[in-house]
Amino acid sequence: MSKLYEKLETCLASVRQKTDFKPEVALILGSGLGDYADEIKIETTIDYTDIEGFPTSTVAGHKGRFVFGYVGNVPVVIMQGRVHYYEGYPMTDVVLPTRLMGMMGAKKLILTNAAGGANPEYKPGDFMMITDHITTGVPSPLIGENIDELGARFPDMSEVYSLRLQDVIRKCADRCGIRLQEGVYVQFTGPNYETPAEVRLAQWWGGDAVGMSTACEAMAARHMGLEICGISCITNMAAGISKEELNHKEVQETADRVAKSFKELITEIVVNM
Repeated sequence: MSKLYEKLETCLASVRQKTDFKPEVALILGSGLGDYADEIKIETTIDYTDIEGFPTSTVAGHKGRFVFGYVGNVPVVIMQGRVHYYEGYPMTDVVLPTRLMGMMGAKKLILTNAAGGANPEYKPGDFMMITDHITTGVPSPLIGENIDELGARFPDMSEVYSLRLQDVIRKCADRCGIRLQEGVYVQFTGPNYETPAEVRLAQWWGGDAVGMSTACEAMAARHMGLEICGISCITNMAAGISKEELNHKEVQETADRVAKSFKELITEIVVNM
């Protein structure tokens, strides 16, 4: 057994001492979107600091706890605040929470984030369904010894974001009256926002949105066989597209402005997955 898997089992045992709740769906909530977890039917919560060996988020707006409960009749675990690579953690710690939710029993994963729009057709407040991603700018979470208990050494990534769930999201957005963009998400390291040249590179690669999370979590989840979907909230236009100086306050304000629509969409998706 690898040391990474031993660490995961230690975390799982710590969770199981507090709850035996078994989720079907896992959600990771991005910047400014965490309040969604407060509005579900909550069974219990566990602070990250109460889980042995668990990394904790240091970003403002990220609460740092698991919320267990129900969206409709669907049992869910929500990660209210994620861990980022730019906080100084090794990539294996960044994706540890994702793997842990899979080990708790979740078979499906919804990833959300606040992202910069690299596609000039987008505008702040848009939702973009992630159809694919590019992670060239960050280390793969699968580098190093393979965790055989979770998945294969060389996992296929031809359909990271489930085509079935993409169809579900389109129908849900239509029912909610939400205009849905579709595109490719490019993950950079952060914590600095991208330069105009990096945004042009992302566009040249085929990227539509840029951010500092999500794709690494998707890779780890796909490695262990979860069915994945992702939605980016375009909170600002990326550097070089917008002439405005980028700041985290703008990200929070835009996320807050569209929070109601986001919550409606996520609820619709969860109950129809």
